[in-house]
Amino acid sequence: MSARPPGFRLGKVLATSFTGTLTERRGDPVERIPTPQRLIDWLAVNGLAVESCTTAQLERARELRESIHAAATATAIQDPLPAPAVQVINDCSIQGRAAAVLTPERNRQWQLSSASRVEDALSVIAADAISIIAGERDGKLALCASPTCRAAFFDTSQSRTRRWCDMNTCGNRQKKARFNANQRTTADGKAG
Repeated sequence: MSARPPGFRLGKVLATSFTGTLTERRGDPVERIPTPQRLIDWLAVNGLAVESCTTAQLERARELRESIHAAATATAIQDPLPAPAVQVINDCSIQGRAAAVLTPERNRQWQLSSASRVEDALSVIAADAISIIAGERDGKLALCASPTCRAAFFDTSQSRTRRWCDMNTCGNRQKKARFNANQRTTADGKAG
């Protein structure tokens, strides 16, 4: 029996949610799209259904993911954008065929070409990354405060002071560690 793949961490911003398919970047990395099928699954969950995916397309998707992460990290710490990352993002953006369509519920939805190619889905992700890195959307790029995570995320909180990529994982882990440290300190103080 094979182990179940790790679940997806889904966010409201497509590009940074995509970079979240590799987590714990500074600890024991967790690859959430280890196979072409898992990339198909992630794309479908995010409204970008494709019919198939090759190993080469999976590698291109990972290259885009790491390029977005590098550019988002540079933006968050106000460093110059790495030229190779910008090139990959731009190349992916122009290689796909996708159109934004309006649903009856007044939502924007992406419609991929009739062939539903991975490249079409990657172009949507790249375009989303371009819009947040270029500062076209209300919010700011930040890095998770967890020392093992350091995921890039798009902070749309009113104060723009969010610290965690996901409160349910990194935030709770840090709160639990702080609580346990306080409990040990309290227990040590009472024992003495």
